[in-house]
Amino acid sequence: MTTAVAGRHTAPALGSTRDFAGTWQLLRLYLRRDRVIFPLWVLAFAFLPAFYVASTKKAYSTPIDLDKYAKTIEDTPALVAMYGNLYSHDLGPLALWKAGPYFAFIGVATILTVIRHTRVEEETGRAELVGATSIGRYAGLTAVLIMTTVGCGLVALFGTMGLKGSGLPGSGSLAFAGTLGLSGLLWSGVGAVAAQVSAGARTARGIALGALAAAFALRAIGDAGNGVLSWFSPLGWCLQVRAFGGERWWVMLLLVATAVIGVTAAYWLLQDRDTGSGLVAERPGPPRADAALSGPAGLAWRLQRGSLLGWAIGFLLYGLLMGGVVNSVGDMLSEGAVHDVVTRMGGTDALKDAFITLAMGMLAIGSAAYSLSATMRLHEEESSERAEATLAGAVSRPRYAASHLGFALLGPALLLVIAAVAIGVMYGFADGDMAGKLAKTLGAALVQLPAVWVLTGVATAIYGLAPKYTQVAWGVLSLVLVIYFLGALNGLPQWVVDLVPFTHVPKVPGSALQVAPLLWLLAVAAALLGMGIVAFRRRDLR
Repeated sequence: MTTAVAGRHTAPALGSTRDFAGTWQLLRLYLRRDRVIFPLWVLAFAFLPAFYVASTKKAYSTPIDLDKYAKTIEDTPALVAMYGNLYSHDLGPLALWKAGPYFAFIGVATILTVIRHTRVEEETGRAELVGATSIGRYAGLTAVLIMTTVGCGLVALFGTMGLKGSGLPGSGSLAFAGTLGLSGLLWSGVGAVAAQVSAGARTARGIALGALAAAFALRAIGDAGNGVLSWFSPLGWCLQVRAFGGERWWVMLLLVATAVIGVTAAYWLLQDRDTGSGLVAERPGPPRADAALSGPAGLAWRLQRGSLLGWAIGFLLYGLLMGGVVNSVGDMLSEGAVHDVVTRMGGTDALKDAFITLAMGMLAIGSAAYSLSATMRLHEEESSERAEATLAGAVSRPRYAASHLGFALLGPALLLVIAAVAIGVMYGFADGDMAGKLAKTLGAALVQLPAVWVLTGVATAIYGLAPKYTQVAWGVLSLVLVIYFLGALNGLPQWVVDLVPFTHVPKVPGSALQVAPLLWLLAVAAALLGMGIVAFRRRDLR
């Protein structure tokens, strides 16, 4: 497929038919491998916005209620920074205002999908084996881009149908759902470019998700200020479409153009590099390892520290935003059905305490995502055959597994404490009771840990017993997230709600601390962790 002339790599001109040979075969393979995760994110992004509309209808049944809700949002810069500006006081914009972060969330889904089927395939050597057959050079990238395009198209189609079925105008429904799909396409292009830059999948994910985080920060600062910076962010463009608020269809062209530029750049970069390499060469390490790398714990720290730092910064910023919002909750949710919703999810009649509990529940689910990511590092090390080299020395399997699981268990604790301190400081500063508010928020954070560790145990058990299906743990987390919110708002059967570990967490602050549920959650987590470690010790490496 490629030739070396005078030490330089050359490739056939982009557009040759043989460059794309095998695209449909790889597409079928990718769809089969993502047969659980792909439908989950498509259906979630397609139909959850309609659920927001139904919830808002129940919470704010009159125009006066909607107007009061809208004015509270507009008068709270922290809320505007978190979710974006409002461009109308009608039901549509207000119902979908809190769905604004979905434009970023779908970007996370498409970025991870693209990198998983491009850079991960090269890092593990599978792409080289496939490329040795009659598969074209651009087949893999083309297949995954077709896959994400179809997924985003389904999100736009079903999302429009769901919103229109909720009683909203068709033009606004199309504008919101179409923009959501285009946002996914744009970030899939960013993921494709990142996959060409670095030789490591983790670094590629860091580059793409870092760009997404920067876009969110620009949008947040711009919306909270004079709005100029928002125009430098693709996420800002998504909100500037102004669905249900006098649609600006031309803004969608910016998303389309950027997506096309990203995809074109990815193909152009791909033709100038060898399979398995990145455009940015990896720096050689020092000739001798320092003392910190003398054992598996030091190696795990080297591998995990960058991810932990990134998550910690995100939790800190989110905590600062949530802390600035707490004192505005009373104005926004002082009466009506939405008050009942928050107190049901928070489990207390004190509205601000309920809001803190709800915020900590959301942060706990986020920390569970970090915990799963840290646990998945065991699977990545084994799949890339690096684990075999480590275990060939005087390192037992339980000790090796514990080196990574330590981050999966202690990392969420650190993240929740960081967020709790940020919320407590902001809330306490505004309320004049720093010590009291810090105690409340720290307590609300720490009681979430046993539930987080249950999901860590689930991922560990799957990895130990059936490593081929380790990625199913992400599906479990997605299902937990859906049940947690739908169960609290729409009254799912209690036995279904009880499957979610977070529903058993004591609702503090505001309610009495119940120790028994925490002990049961800890016991379940310990059993699952033990099962996974024992299974890993007894099975062969893949």
